[in-house]
Amino acid sequence: QVQLVESGGGLVQAGGSLKLACAASGRPLSRYAVGWVRQAPGKEREVVASVSRLAYTTYYADSVKGRFTISRDNDKNTMYLQMDSLRVEDTAVYYCTADVNLGAPQTPQEYAYWGQGTQVTVSS
Repeated sequence: QVQLVESGGGLVQAGGSLKLACAASGRPLSRYAVGWVRQAPGKEREVVASVSRLAYTTYYADSVKGRFTISRDNDKNTMYLQMDSLRVEDTAVYYCTADVNLGAPQTPQEYAYWGQGTQVTVSS
């Protein structure tokens, strides 16, 4: 099975940018659809972005459209989430996720593999 490790979280001021990375090991990342799921305190998990195996299909939550960009480099077994124009409400733990789904899964329940999560905190 695939193992996922996130990096790149941290503290940033509102309006700033962060780029998260997720390194995969154990299996080629190209076998999986991948996504970023976040969970804020007291809220349910939410898929913010996802991309299909060969990047033909992408999905973005309405709350991040135009601000976040998901990408993947199958040769490097790595996926990314570029986050621009960050808002206080983007504060959450962000999880890298993967599944053998053929599309770009839009719900957390569709993902079988999860990283340990990385904290993103946006201050006002």
